[in-house]
Amino acid sequence: MATSEQIKDIFNGMVGRFDPEKVAGIDAEIQFDLSGDGGGMYWLRIAPSGVQTGEGSVESPKMTLKASADDFATMIGGGLNPMQAFMTGKIKIQGDTGLALKLMPMING
Repeated sequence: MATSEQIKDIFNGMVGRFDPEKVAGIDAEIQFDLSGDGGGMYWLRIAPSGVQTGEGSVESPKMTLKASADDFATMIGGGLNPMQAFMTGKIKIQGDTGLALKLMPMING
């Protein structure tokens, strides 16, 4: 079971894993709505100037990812295929689904 500290560590680690070449041309705010124990609201901002992340809500996200904290942590850790998670409803995407396809390779390394 993913704890809130583990989820925070995932988001803090995302910034270091981003490859500047992979984010070239992307300018977006992404909302993560994670349910269950350890869940919460998080955001990721990708801009030409760099990548930032934090807790809370953003006003107009380009995309929102909804999942349980456990499924999200398993997916980021490589134990759950992102496309399979989407197809089986374990994660839900609202907004720009094309951005979701670009996002996973960026944050998984």
